[in-house]
Amino acid sequence: MQHRDSRMQKCIDECSSCHRICLETLTHCLNKGGRLSEAHHIRLLTDCAEICQISANFMLRNSELHVYTCGACAEICERCARSCEEMSDDALMVRCAEACRSCATLCREMSGAGARAA
Repeated sequence: MQHRDSRMQKCIDECSSCHRICLETLTHCLNKGGRLSEAHHIRLLTDCAEICQISANFMLRNSELHVYTCGACAEICERCARSCEEMSDDALMVRCAEACRSCATLCREMSGAGARAA
């Protein structure tokens, strides 16, 4: 089992941050209502928060299977970012989209780096 390096720690931090921001955004969207609370968008925010937490946990445990959770995380974060960008007139949506994109980039790197090492 490999030891956690600085890239993995950065990805853990990004996943944890994205998890938190998606949950904050989810609450915001439900409170605001309207198009912000559409089912598809709420599901993406929930999915993104959950997979970010799962990916962070896998990396924290140094699980060799983190490459799979990180791959899924990258895809879900990208989709969530696109959904948030559709509502870019809301500052929290912009912040959430940025966090999701950042997390997606690092998770994509981790899934590729881990797959090569496996």
